[in-house]
Amino acid sequence: MSQTVTQDLVRISTGVSNAYLVGTKKRWVLVDSGTRGYREKIIAAAEREFGQRNRPKGIVLTHGHFDHAGSAEDLSDYWDVPIYAHRMELPYLTGRSKYPPPDPSVGGFMSQMSRFFPNVAYDFGDRVRELRVNKLPGMDGWQCVETPGHTPGHVSFFREEDGALIAGDAFTTLDQDSLVRTVTKTRKVSRPPAYYTIDWQQAEESVRRLAELHPSILCADHGDPMSGPRASRQLRELAANFPAPRRGRYAHDPARADENGIIYVPPPVTSAWPKIAAAAGIAAAVVLAARKLRGDQPEKRDRNPGRAA
Repeated sequence: MSQTVTQDLVRISTGVSNAYLVGTKKRWVLVDSGTRGYREKIIAAAEREFGQRNRPKGIVLTHGHFDHAGSAEDLSDYWDVPIYAHRMELPYLTGRSKYPPPDPSVGGFMSQMSRFFPNVAYDFGDRVRELRVNKLPGMDGWQCVETPGHTPGHVSFFREEDGALIAGDAFTTLDQDSLVRTVTKTRKVSRPPAYYTIDWQQAEESVRRLAELHPSILCADHGDPMSGPRASRQLRELAANFPAPRRGRYAHDPARADENGIIYVPPPVTSAWPKIAAAAGIAAAVVLAARKLRGDQPEKRDRNPGRAA
């Protein structure tokens, strides 16, 4: 599914995240690429917008997590174009380092699901180029905003002309901490994905930096695009009352990185969730064993409750 946000900004849903086509037939780029396996869907959307055999100037990544860089290599090979990322993201795209592990102890629905997410180390080799923040490839009129915190070299893109903002994971427009809001896809400007955010002080500063730009069109990588006064107000409120977690692996002790990759990861925080799950499993096993010992059988429903016995 693709959605036209503005005449030269198209959102492509890639399952758990979004990718964006930015530009016109003469000059365009792909921002982020979803998880692995979305090559064909993204190519089809690009050909609808720009025509066949019309290559982008490149693939630009807000950061290198698996749900943003997963299809980048396949698309780079298909179009024969480079992959651009901030210099602080290069170690995770060239095989030099892995991101710190996700943090399920931070709490929230998707944080518990993060136990099953891959923590891969990509090596895109010589396909990767450093993204120059003052010279964006194929993104005329856009400025690159450094927004670290979620990852060391996370970036966002802002266009002052119409107030459009591509925020990556600097924030979301979907409350991933809530199961109900995630399932119903309720639009709400929310904090960055908690399970992968490794420096909460930087993340808060980045949200504040974006709010000060006064964007009116919010395009995050998780959640549907939002626009208008409600979107702007919610972003300002998030910046003013940033919900940094009280506990979690990176809540008070951030991971640290340099241009070669991660140099420090704090120890994990003990989470009660596995113990709760284990206790629930043991309780269920005890109940089933007791029923077997008593010879209990499941009660059968009368398929014709109105018929006399």
